[in-house]
Amino acid sequence: QVQLVESGGGLVQAGGSLRLSCAASGVTFSSYSKGWFRQAPGKEREFVAAISWSSGRTEYADSVKGRFTISGDNAKNTVYLQMNSLEPEDTAVYYCAASRYGARLSRAYYDYWGQGIQVTVSS
Repeated sequence: QVQLVESGGGLVQAGGSLRLSCAASGVTFSSYSKGWFRQAPGKEREFVAAISWSSGRTEYADSVKGRFTISGDNAKNTVYLQMNSLEPEDTAVYYCAASRYGARLSRAYYDYWGQGIQVTVSS
């Protein structure tokens, strides 16, 4: 019933920008905290950013703080991840997720996941 669909990924040069979108259906997205995670080849899925449904508080991984911004548009049932100053180390499959809890850093708190979208940053 619940579906999260990411879009906006692709190939970009180092220093460039991308904006990922995650559109939700089958759920009132505003009632959930939203998170972005990423997984590079051979690595575990890691936390990137999250936003609380109740307070709007945001959390960011140290590796992306100051470069990435998470935001939501409740009217469009969509959450965004604006990625600036991209680095090759940002290359990964990016996943959006929804949680009944706050802006959590652990994957265990998230109930729904998108299919993932590739972001590749070339040097």
